[in-house]
Amino acid sequence: MRVVHPEFAPDASLSREEMEALQYEVAETAVFEDEFDFDPDSVRAGPSDDAQSRLPTADTTNAPIVVGVDQAFVGEQAVSAIVAARDGEVIERTHAVVETEIPYIPGLLSFREGSAILKAFEQLSVDPDLAIVDGSGRIHYREAGIATHIGVMLDRPTIGVAKNLLCGKLRDPPQGHMREGERVPVLANERVSAADGTIIGYALQSRQYDNPEKRHVNPLYVSPGHRIGAETTAELVWRLCAGYKLPEPTRRADAYADEVKETVGS
Repeated sequence: MRVVHPEFAPDASLSREEMEALQYEVAETAVFEDEFDFDPDSVRAGPSDDAQSRLPTADTTNAPIVVGVDQAFVGEQAVSAIVAARDGEVIERTHAVVETEIPYIPGLLSFREGSAILKAFEQLSVDPDLAIVDGSGRIHYREAGIATHIGVMLDRPTIGVAKNLLCGKLRDPPQGHMREGERVPVLANERVSAADGTIIGYALQSRQYDNPEKRHVNPLYVSPGHRIGAETTAELVWRLCAGYKLPEPTRRADAYADEVKETVGS
């Protein structure tokens, strides 16, 4: 698939100030409300077995195509993996391996990993209705995490799913561990470019043990990337979980990235 906004390409040769300025432009272009054509009720995780190994050659449903995007690393090489599924069945997998040019810098992840992700999307023959990216979306200092950056460049509905809270604060933090299915709004604070109190995402407890005081799972931090509202983001990620902490699209992409990683340099 093609890039719609090449002017936002994550150029690693830019200075830090130039990178941050570009992120502000990306955020201004991003749409943090529902703007998509598919029926959210039709989004589902589907079978949670080893479906990633089954690549159907035909599809007869009208369910939306959902892709998961995740990264792995081999030395200084970024391995980007994309797994596309329709109605829970994998229909295509693509990947790309790109040499990284800068180290990891909090808030500038797209400039380290974005080129590999975009190259993997170039190999994709199907047009996804929704992309789930491992990383932040609007929960970002300048409201332009890697999910927002990629979503705006491709102009596709995109969601960011992160394991840690980059910035912002929880509204009414829960006393103790969250219950499975519980979600708490993440609000912008002085570290975020959005107005204080803006809901920029959610802490989502995608899985939890029966007795979290003895053994517990930490929540995910989900946020709009592009053309998705915050509440819809939380609902869709919850729908895409299949008894695991991670939503099925990125869980499959993570497994595929590890599979590709074993072949890099061999």
